[in-house]
Amino acid sequence: MKASELREKTAAELQEILIDLRKEQFNLRMQQGTGQLSRPHLMQDVKKDIARVHTVINENAGGES
Repeated sequence: MKASELREKTAAELQEILIDLRKEQFNLRMQQGTGQLSRPHLMQDVKKDIARVHTVINENAGGES
């Protein structure tokens, strides 16, 4: 997911994306804990996507002040 794509979304859409990413991160952590995680690189990808969403949310919040 690119930051430029996220900047086109509304605040509500960004919150929904963030919730979905957090759920995915939780599921990956559970898979890792039980030894069923077949693609460990996904953990890092999801973590970076969450950071991107937070960055765009903060950019939008800073612009409104």
